[in-house]
Parts: sequence; C-alpha cells; structure tokens
Amino acid sequence: MPTGGWKSVSMVDVHGKVTFTLWLCGCNLKCPFCHNWRIAEGLDCFPLDRKALLDELESSSFLVDYFHVTGGEPLMQWRELGSLLAEVKLLEVPVSLNTNLTLIGPLERLLRANLVDHIATDLKAPPELYGLPEKPSKKLWELFLRGLELVSNYEVPLELRIPVARGLDAWPWVEEGLKHLDTDFYVVLNPLVGKPLTTPRNEAWCSNHCPPKEEVETLREKLEGLGVEVYINKFTGDHGNINS
Repeated sequence: MPTGGWKSVSMVDVHGKVTFTLWLCGCNLKCPFCHNWRIAEGLDCFPLDRKALLDELESSSFLVDYFHVTGGEPLMQWRELGSLLAEVKLLEVPVSLNTNLTLIGPLERLLRANLVDHIATDLKAPPELYGLPEKPSKKLWELFLRGLELVSNYEVPLELRIPVARGLDAWPWVEEGLKHLDTDFYVVLNPLVGKPLTTPRNEAWCSNHCPPKEEVETLREKLEGLGVEVYINKFTGDHGNINS
C-alpha cells in the first residue's frame, strides 16, 4: 500500500477526538485547494510497513479514540485497506475513514464487513471544488449524494466537513446534501487558505477564493437555523496534513 506516513497521536484530524492517523496515496479528484495533493498524486509515497504500523498502533491504542485513515482517497486502495482494517479491529481500536464518498462499491464493502465505525467527508459545494470539468463533477456530486445515503443506511456517525471558499455560493448544494442524510452527524466548516499557510494544488485558484470572508458566518447561521451542530475550524497550519 503506497502511503505518505502516519502519526501515532493526532488531535486535529477528527473533531474532539484523538486519533492514530494514516495517510494513503492516490485520489480520483483534483481539488484545487488540496494541501495533500502530492500524496494524492502518488508523490512522496513509499510502501506501508504494516507490521511497524500495527505495532505502533497497539502501543498507542490506549491514547486514541480512532484509527483514522485519510489521504488522498483511501478507497483507491480498498482491498488492501480492508485487510488492514480487519487487523486493526483485532486490536479493538475503532476505525474512522476519511473518504470523498464517490467510490460507492468499495465503501459499501467495508461497511458491510463492519470495518468502519465513523466517517469524515467533505461536502464540496459547489461541485467545481472537485477540480474537474463540469460533466464529471456533476456525476461525482450525484455519487456523493448516494454516498451520504449509504452512510445513513448503515447508521454510521458522520463528520460532515464543508470547505468554504470566497465568492462561491455553497448553500444550495449544502441544503441538498442535508436532505440525503439520516444518521448522527455534525458539521465542521473549514475556511480555505492558501499560501503562505499551505501549499495548495492550484495557487491561482486559491488566490481568488481563499480565504473566505462572510461566507463562513453565513453558512453557520443557516445551518444552526436548521438545528445542525456546527463547529468552525480555526486553521493552525497542520490540519489534515502530515507533519511528522
């Protein structure tokens, strides 16, 4: 399994939880704001030493709430991931999966096997945040909605992250996404940032859309008006990135 590495104790990858976080390489999206685009494109990657990972996880298990797998898109390696998660389960460590919810078949296989206890996903609104042409972006959005329904069918708790860009109207898409959810969830609003705080895939895009201004408060007010539990990520420079 190509990996970008792991961090045995992280306090920034799932809201309010301590995680042992593993980054897997590869992704089917080209999000312009992505900070981990190098491992998403298979760069800076190396083969996972599964034994070393599991040994370190076992030693750290009493400290963590979840073994959290992120990327990239972990489901690009779903067969190997399923095998790894089965071993993690033997250590009695709950599993959190960060996925873009567009790879429906692999996700359902892991859920059916009871290998995932928590899911984190980005609701990319509008779908131009996928970084692909309009037609495939629309198809990915439709798959994402199916992914929300799948998570709801299995009643898996969800951290719904919303990357917030400047000058883009996210609300119609957010509102549509919420209609497809029927499981325990909360929302984390992630104001998008560019250089010098991060090195995004598309610096020109981020110069136009990062950071947001009134968009964060607008979304917060609308979500809380619907009774949704909302948190705002205070960017520290390392959320969701490998830093050790």
